[in-house]
Amino acid sequence: MKKAIPALIAIALIIVIGAATLGTGILTKFRYSDNKRDLMEYYELTAPDQVAIVLQNERIEEKAKLHQGVYYLDFPHVQSLLNDRFYADFNEGLLLYTLPDRIVRTEIGSSTYLDGEEKEEPYQISFMEEETLFVALDYVAKYTKFDYATFENPNRMQLRTTWSEAEKAIIKKDTAVRYQGGVKSDILRKIAKEERVTILEEMEKWVKVKTEDALIGYVEKKYLKGRGVVQEQAENTYEEPEYSNLVRDHKINLGWHQVMVESANDTLGEVLANTKGLNVISPTWFTLRDNEGTVGCIASSAYVKDAHNRGLEVWALFDNFTYDISTFENLSFTSKRSKIINSLMEGANTYGFDGINVDFEMLSYDAGEHFVEFIRELSIACRANNLVLSVDNYVPRESTTHYNRKEQGIVADYVIIMGYDEHWGSGGVAGSVASIDFVEDGIMQTVAEVPSNKIINAVPFYTRVWKTKGGTVTSDALGMEAAENFVKNNGVKVDWDDATCQNYGEIQKGDTLYQVWLEDEQSITTKCNIMKKYELGGIAAWKLGFEKPSIWNVIAEYCNS
Repeated sequence: MKKAIPALIAIALIIVIGAATLGTGILTKFRYSDNKRDLMEYYELTAPDQVAIVLQNERIEEKAKLHQGVYYLDFPHVQSLLNDRFYADFNEGLLLYTLPDRIVRTEIGSSTYLDGEEKEEPYQISFMEEETLFVALDYVAKYTKFDYATFENPNRMQLRTTWSEAEKAIIKKDTAVRYQGGVKSDILRKIAKEERVTILEEMEKWVKVKTEDALIGYVEKKYLKGRGVVQEQAENTYEEPEYSNLVRDHKINLGWHQVMVESANDTLGEVLANTKGLNVISPTWFTLRDNEGTVGCIASSAYVKDAHNRGLEVWALFDNFTYDISTFENLSFTSKRSKIINSLMEGANTYGFDGINVDFEMLSYDAGEHFVEFIRELSIACRANNLVLSVDNYVPRESTTHYNRKEQGIVADYVIIMGYDEHWGSGGVAGSVASIDFVEDGIMQTVAEVPSNKIINAVPFYTRVWKTKGGTVTSDALGMEAAENFVKNNGVKVDWDDATCQNYGEIQKGDTLYQVWLEDEQSITTKCNIMKKYELGGIAAWKLGFEKPSIWNVIAEYCNS
């Protein structure tokens, strides 16, 4: 027995050591980590003047800037996060904001601004740092509904642009907010009893929360009490002004009149001879003449008087078709835009027309923001002078998003879809000028951004006769009667094509294939039916003089429906 005692003691020691080891392992497994996460790293801050942003309930990559005790945001993110109606003219050193009846203006680097009268702020409204423009958030908030709260150590802000219902809770006992859900996760900060948090996401034992000082992390569910849903309230009471529009209480029936020289104004009676139900005519009178904002004009008072006597409104067309002149150069200078607008208003006062139709085509992507600002500024002048403003647009494609149809639909009276040129003369591919799917897609995409009663869909009064020879494709644009004469004179058999909703025909003559997708009463009727479906504000046509007289019966039926 005495010999066994040492062995028993050894076994007991082994058991004790094993138990202690196991206990230590268990304690280690369930022990709460005391490691603290570096908050500069957490917020991805790399400089002392950077300010992290929590937008609504999400920490975003974009950073604000703390400059001389004032919070700023770089201009691209002012536009993308807060208000894209702010406009920077880097050529003339200006920051603009366009309202329905005026332009708010400040020079970059200044603390003063002009909004009806000169006003001053106790801070720089904007400043340049290297090639980046920064704008004070307090200034942006004068014209934008958002609010923000800032915190230090490290610098961060809670930014809100929407306010909705949120579930809130109270911390019932001192604990920690952790980087992730789990006792081993790093601590972001201690959180005290009675602090309030917003509940973002629930797990089995942990809850993702946002603290009142813009920290997003996790706390154990058992530390929450007083859970309930509250409606968040905006501190900023700014309300977006309404844009008044001259939308008519009837369908627009517009025809474009191509006037290339002043003497062509005398053809008004000729182009109107066979029309029926037309209520707007748009003569091509104004164009850019140089890169200094000069506008060429071939308008006629007698034309306007004659049109008015016939019961027509005149919406003078302004284009950029002089392609050796830079649209970008003209629109990217505030002084040049102002010169253009003044010229158009002088024209309206001199000739007495009723509206302006802007037809700027082949607009480069980098000119997009300047074009949209031009439309905003032009809308102010048109509103003040009781002129209808309409803007022509391609059928929406990814390549034309910079035309910003949504903004056009707010500030302009009508957005016109040029529902044709699906296949165009230099495109190298034969096909319909305006198949029904192409037309409906253009309408559908535009209705998604613009109120339907402000949309006018334009139809073609022309057909292309396509010629394919040796792999080369060319075409001639013919009016409706000329296209039908081509079919008749060349013995082309045409049949209704359900895919395009047009009468299609082709004929091989020697080594040349001729193809034609006709625009006629049937095709225009189908387009009008689609326009009825989407309850559009009217119809337009390019161009007067290319139509058959009978087509006006189709259009009149649509306009009277």
